[in-house]
Amino acid sequence: MNVAIAGGHGKIALRLARLLAARGDTVLSLIRNPDHADDVRAAGAGPVPCDLERADAAEVAEKITGADAVVFAAGAGPGSGAGRKETVDRAAAVLVADAAERAGVRPFLQISAMGVDTEPAADRGEVWAAYIRAKKEAEEDLRARDGLDWLILRPGRLTDDPGTGTVTLAAPYVGHEAVTRDDVAAVIVALLDARGVRRRVLELIGGDTPVDAAVAALARDARDTRE
Repeated sequence: MNVAIAGGHGKIALRLARLLAARGDTVLSLIRNPDHADDVRAAGAGPVPCDLERADAAEVAEKITGADAVVFAAGAGPGSGAGRKETVDRAAAVLVADAAERAGVRPFLQISAMGVDTEPAADRGEVWAAYIRAKKEAEEDLRARDGLDWLILRPGRLTDDPGTGTVTLAAPYVGHEAVTRDDVAAVIVALLDARGVRRRVLELIGGDTPVDAAVAALARDARDTRE
């Protein structure tokens, strides 16, 4: 499989690249900062400089043409202000989805966030509200597209603890517990392989079900629904 990752230097993206590369897949990681290229190469991916806050859809489409799937893993990060939540968490997600349609890459997995279906608490502040709003609008844009076989994955509170290999993965709502970034990456790999699981919004936290079994259950549900 040839996978393009937008936001390729992120913590989940690097873990995802390692897993895909280790099994022989080709990974192209779009990165804003060329100084991150060595980190991306060390993860087994090919760095592709591309500033998603400045590029247009045609430029991004050229870079991802030939991919079998796109993963949107970009984010403005916890130290950014409200303005970059708009330009990265929403606008860049829309841009990459536009590019995927142009390039004819239908499988598209977008990493989103818990809490987008409710109004953020006032005491969380302006930046948090902007983040939730951006993620919600990016989801709404993706869910309206007929040209992509999309998946939206909302992880719980992310940790850098070692992966457990077991999760809770289901349609909203599953709670707000933590999940390791290792396990998020493993779930993404399994979802990319499960081509029958598409056009779903899924939430992910730590749990007791092995990753492969959790994704297989979703695939069975999808088959039962079609039948």
